[in-house]
Amino acid sequence: MKTKQHRMEAICRIIESESIHNQEELQKRLESLGFTLTQATLSRDIKQLQIAKIHDGADNYVYTLPDQTRIPGNKDIRNRGTEAVTGYRNIEFSGNLAVLKTRPGYAMGIASDIDAKAPREILGTIAGDDTILLIPREGISREGVLQALAQFIPEIANTLV
Repeated sequence: MKTKQHRMEAICRIIESESIHNQEELQKRLESLGFTLTQATLSRDIKQLQIAKIHDGADNYVYTLPDQTRIPGNKDIRNRGTEAVTGYRNIEFSGNLAVLKTRPGYAMGIASDIDAKAPREILGTIAGDDTILLIPREGISREGVLQALAQFIPEIANTLV
């Protein structure tokens, strides 16, 4: 009998290594590995693992794992926190606000990373398909915003003077 922990690990491995577009695909893939589960169970697993859908750049949406996925009672099975964020194009400031441009389909994922990794400097973000509005906290300079972002978007370091 396969346990919930085994199922959750399998979900992460599948999403990490394959382009999965919907729950039905994921459920069929899990069943091919010997897991028996309902759509409701899979939906709860997806929610618990904080799996999201992102644009793949080819007019499709695929499941992706968050930066850190921790299965209860287990060590981290995924940690991308030190990897570079891809899709960044440029950043411009207007007053206290910043507009960050990305490749099409990348804005929501990068905005999510910004919200998770720069909470002291960034009050919040609003993301479209390829544009992010960054709202810095009161008193945070442009340089402070750039330094905070450069920790996980290495390409932004070129903007620092």
